[in-house]
Amino acid sequence: MGDITARTHLDWLESEAIYILREVAAECERPVLLFSGGKDSVVLLRLAEKAFRPAGFPFPLMHIDTGHNFDEVIEFRDRCVAALGEQLIVRNVADSIARGTVVLRRETDSRNAAQATTLLEAIEEFGFDACIGGARRDEEKARAKERVFSFRNEFGQWDPKAQRPELWNLFNTKVHKGENMRVFPISNWTELDVWQYIQREGLSLPSIYYAHERQVIPRNGLLVPLTPLTPLKDGETAETRTVRFRTVGDISCTCPVASTAGSPEAIIAETAITTITERGATRMDDQTSEASMERRKKLGYF
Repeated sequence: MGDITARTHLDWLESEAIYILREVAAECERPVLLFSGGKDSVVLLRLAEKAFRPAGFPFPLMHIDTGHNFDEVIEFRDRCVAALGEQLIVRNVADSIARGTVVLRRETDSRNAAQATTLLEAIEEFGFDACIGGARRDEEKARAKERVFSFRNEFGQWDPKAQRPELWNLFNTKVHKGENMRVFPISNWTELDVWQYIQREGLSLPSIYYAHERQVIPRNGLLVPLTPLTPLKDGETAETRTVRFRTVGDISCTCPVASTAGSPEAIIAETAITTITERGATRMDDQTSEASMERRKKLGYF
């Protein structure tokens, strides 16, 4: 056994996350790992490799695809899964719209919140009892109060007032038929931890995480990317800025930030001094109200 006093904080976080992943594999009948191609789920894949290689993962990967993704992210997702040789299940919000279970006012409306419906349909289709996700407590207030093993009832709903106690590393994985768990192995990590781990492990990411030039529209304190889904409004002018994305998600609600950071080292330096949360700086849907995320999570969101 190595010198325990020589372990870094990343070693401790890694050990905890691997323990949680193995706990899911041991206790749950049909788990699945949610993989979007974003940085947090890339970290989850590396942790799963350390937890289970040289065997294959004891669960498939799944992406709930809004159809409004950045091309760079989808290309990275498919390349990453092919390199791992693991199974990827893709379920599309567009199919939920075709079935009539998701109804949008306009075709260009954000499909971010609609992912909850498609996710719940996929859970029922495959009988998943645990969905492993890359959410972290430091991202947003609603996620800050969610447990590592987050119980969801038979309707896929989360009740923040009826969460199960988590004492030390003792997790309650018991669910009845139709119920499920959302499991967050990196819940205790911060955005800075994630980038330090990406640097340490030499992990690849979609190119849009790093500084690049893009046409954006300054709007309500955000830099909205100019796309067919997010066009100019009357009186607005697009500008070419050097930006990077702190999160990647639905184009209609995900914004980049001004940055010249082109490497994990430069991003770590930026992240260490930022005073704005990751989602607060980048997500239009989380700025609609103080309770936006909590309301979506109660309905089955990640």
